Amino acid sequence: MPDQSVSDLIDLVRAELATPVDPRAAAMAAAIAAQYSGSARAVLFYGSCLRESELDGLMLDFYLIVSDYSDAYPKRWMAAANSLIPPNVFPFQSGGLIAKYAVLSEADFDRLNGAETRNVSVWARFAQPSRLVWAVDDTARDRAVAAVARAAPTLLAAAGRVDGEAPLDWWRRAFSLTYSVELRAERTNRAQSVVDADAERYARFSLPAIAAISADARGGGWARRRLEGKALSIARLAKASLTYAGGIDYLAWKINRHAGTKIEIKPWQRRWPLVAALTLVLRLMKSGAIR
Repeated sequence: MPDQSVSDLIDLVRAELATPVDPRAAAMAAAIAAQYSGSARAVLFYGSCLRESELDGLMLDFYLIVSDYSDAYPKRWMAAANSLIPPNVFPFQSGGLIAKYAVLSEADFDRLNGAETRNVSVWARFAQPSRLVWAVDDTARDRAVAAVARAAPTLLAAAGRVDGEAPLDWWRRAFSLTYSVELRAERTNRAQSVVDADAERYARFSLPAIAAISADARGGGWARRRLEGKALSIARLAKASLTYAGGIDYLAWKINRHAGTKIEIKPWQRRWPLVAALTLVLRLMKSGAIR
């Protein structure tokens, strides 16, 4: 039975996840789930598009939660890729909108939201607002809520407490640390803007999230996280060149959007997306366009 602090946080997360979204985003989530009949458990909508009232021309972000990778894919190598370097990411179009969705099993989604992993990519995202826009049943919904509720305490615990620091500054510092771990094209003030865009929400979540931090939680280890995170980001790019149709074009689009660059993909780069992605990322890291 969860203690009161965890129960309070779960209640907050459940209410936030149930907030209505644009009907077209909900329809897209259902269409994604329909591709995985028998294995789809839940679909979560997250990212900057949550704050947008006009979705046309944007790329929506979803996480598809499945029961098991072997159930989700007819090809064994796809299941193995998802298990070894989660998640697999795929493009999607429906109802005039474009999106990408990441696939995680229920077990991995729970684990990657928790302190048992140094990998920041899931818990850093789900410590931010998200919406549970589709679930196969109440059990799947409850499991998704419980997994997301792990994210905020994990984020704050990993950043560590600083005496006298205001809660909103704790969130800002924590997100700044996570942004330093992955390859990012966003400008340097991005972590602060995440909090400032919805400061009331983070203020409301602060006490329950802090109270839910385990007494034996330990922060730090960010130098190691950075080394592992950059290497993992490159490994995911390499994998995406095999699993994500048009992945090199998406990579260029995302970097251009966030870093203000004007990358244009050449024909040879589409023929050799793995080589193109790796050389592009290394060149932009050297120039400082991504960090």
